Amino acid sequence: MAVEIRKVESQRDLKRFIDFPVHLYWDKPNYVPAPRFDEMRTLSKDKNAAFEFCEAEYWTAWKDDKIVGRIAGIINHRFIEKWGREWGRFGWIDFIDDTDVSASLLKTVEKWAASKGMKALHGPLGFTDLDREGMLVEGFDECATLATIYNYPYYPQHLEMLGYRKDVDWLQFQIFAPKEIPEKVLHVADLLAKRSGVHLFEWKNKRVIVEKFGKEIFALIDEAYGDLYGTTPLSERQVEDYIKQYLGFVDPRFTKILVDKEERLIGFGIAMPSLSEAFYKSRGRLFPTGWYHVLKALRNPKVLDLYLVAVRPEYQSRGVLALVMNELHRSAKEAGVEYAETNLELEDNIKVQSIWKDYPKRQHKRSRAYLKEI
Repeated sequence: MAVEIRKVESQRDLKRFIDFPVHLYWDKPNYVPAPRFDEMRTLSKDKNAAFEFCEAEYWTAWKDDKIVGRIAGIINHRFIEKWGREWGRFGWIDFIDDTDVSASLLKTVEKWAASKGMKALHGPLGFTDLDREGMLVEGFDECATLATIYNYPYYPQHLEMLGYRKDVDWLQFQIFAPKEIPEKVLHVADLLAKRSGVHLFEWKNKRVIVEKFGKEIFALIDEAYGDLYGTTPLSERQVEDYIKQYLGFVDPRFTKILVDKEERLIGFGIAMPSLSEAFYKSRGRLFPTGWYHVLKALRNPKVLDLYLVAVRPEYQSRGVLALVMNELHRSAKEAGVEYAETNLELEDNIKVQSIWKDYPKRQHKRSRAYLKEI
């Protein structure tokens, strides 16, 4: 049967688009669905603030009147302005092991992007760097995190057959908790505190973090992450949305805020108990029983997901990252955490990877952004 491509035009279409990978990976425990409510908000043009500067369309692929694939096409105009590259993006790509399906999906986005004046297509990427990104190319037998994409091994094979090539790779690490904090980390942290006055901001009320540091945290993300692949500056409305989306759920045990003598934000580290198993069990839904799995995971974490770490550029060479990790390590040890999973790190980002040099670790996953001239 021929592949039929259908444009997503209604709420019913969008729900099918979002639910397709849950069925595709129904019996694959390494796959972790994104929270369904989060996907609905991100992909809804009237709810996602990124549509202030992005265009997007979504399509599903059908065979025998059954959905067999999906893809999103995105044009981020801030990316074009910042990087000077007329590149469209593809994301939310999933398909059965059928080259007719994958080819039809990608050709649809290529044609759409070309009609908008784009010269190339790259991805998988989201609207911004805070969306899921990267196609898994190594580590298929490892469990995904809530913030990362899992896909079958045939995905990259299909893309390469269709003319896509590597643009960049991201690495992920599993960081094991040693019984004691490494002596070198303690020494650096102690020296830093004495010389600079940088210290931990003690807090228990999430409202304090939101009101005192919310906008500063995302301004620092813009500053610290600005040179990284595909990043674009956040709008005021995006910052407001992300404050609600992320800071309303942070755990005081695993969110470390560093300030100077004047209590000006210097750096931070945000980690969360892993919700991978919880969202796999609930298929990405909080109701009717998903909330139970989430609460259970939050109370007694054995694994931490490291989401965001940022330090002001002028402090990056002064050991502030060591102080962040020192404090996270203390809390993880007290909570009985066995290991942590890093988020995606560009393979040439030596500054970030140096954070883990004094900890037992293994690099266990690799994800890729592909590129094709169109």
